[in-house]
Amino acid sequence: HLNLLGWVSSALFGCFYALHPAVAAKRRAWVHFTIYNAGLVLMLPSLYLVQAGYEWAEPLMAIGSSLTWAGVILFATLVVTAPVLGKNGVGG
Repeated sequence: HLNLLGWVSSALFGCFYALHPAVAAKRRAWVHFTIYNAGLVLMLPSLYLVQAGYEWAEPLMAIGSSLTWAGVILFATLVVTAPVLGKNGVGG
């Protein structure tokens, strides 16, 4: 989970925003970043605690997972509504 969510997904987000600076400048991109990372900060330590046998951390993990999933869904909407890049790398 740490590698996939913490590094790979974040790298893909960064590549997309680098190719689409107009999308990255929108408030929705900041909301995506905030929700997704808040979910990670809550989910990953909770996942460790659940695997270590602390059942009380399960609700925290569920909340973190839901926030992370919401961030991914928001990013998907940003991708779908982004302008298509032309041959010269400019939306068009």
